[in-house]
Amino acid sequence: MENYATTADASTILTPIPALSDNYIWMVQKNGHAIVIDPGVADPVEAALPPGLILEAILITHHHNDHVGGLRALHQRTGARVYGPRDEILPYCDVRLSGGDRIQLPGTGLSFEVLDIPGHTAGHIAYFGELDPGRPAVFCGDTLFAAGCGRLFEGTPAQMVDSLGKLGALPAQTLVCCAHEYTAANIHWALQVEPDNAALQARAQEVAHLRGLDLPTVPSSIGIELSTNPFMRTDRAQISAAASVHAGARLDTPQAVFACLREWKNNFK
Repeated sequence: MENYATTADASTILTPIPALSDNYIWMVQKNGHAIVIDPGVADPVEAALPPGLILEAILITHHHNDHVGGLRALHQRTGARVYGPRDEILPYCDVRLSGGDRIQLPGTGLSFEVLDIPGHTAGHIAYFGELDPGRPAVFCGDTLFAAGCGRLFEGTPAQMVDSLGKLGALPAQTLVCCAHEYTAANIHWALQVEPDNAALQARAQEVAHLRGLDLPTVPSSIGIELSTNPFMRTDRAQISAAASVHAGARLDTPQAVFACLREWKNNFK
């Protein structure tokens, strides 16, 4: 399990805890307190908590069971305050949130802005804030993945394009803390869409190296995603052209391009 205190003066420890088959439960540690994001199961989180560390809060992005399955057990065992989307059914929640809200976590000293990012689910939210000065991160659940995005179980292409646009407008250095290890498969597909993208080719080599060492490929960054993720590049001529060829018809809007890309990825082997 890797810790990501990525600069010499970083006092916040960011850890992706592997869970289930390919999930990550994110844990943030600071000042003797911790928060976790999307605990699909409880046991790996409890095993990762050092003795004496206080679990201050549990943040939920959406209602799918692989993100909330361990929520009730963790809450009962630790008393951690639970934050989650206002309009989704959750096993338990203390504080309901929607876009524009801000949460303050006094134990860690951290603060997060809430973003509404529907598409994968109708009420999906993300949490954006600075882990340390100049070190922003976004916990985006299943909306944005490294070189990919979530399937549209409850939303529309237009909603997802808008949600990805909100994430893409965050600072380029923002760490993208997504909830699954899908990067290698996503890049394999992305190279079919944009085979001449040098940044994507370099990312493919980096990811192959990391997975060869059994290391996580995340967090990514917004800057990396804007240069390598087809779903974040639906307004680019080369992405539109590739989608139009795949669809066998001219696609004139980012929403139409996105819808084609999502179907392409859904059926890609």
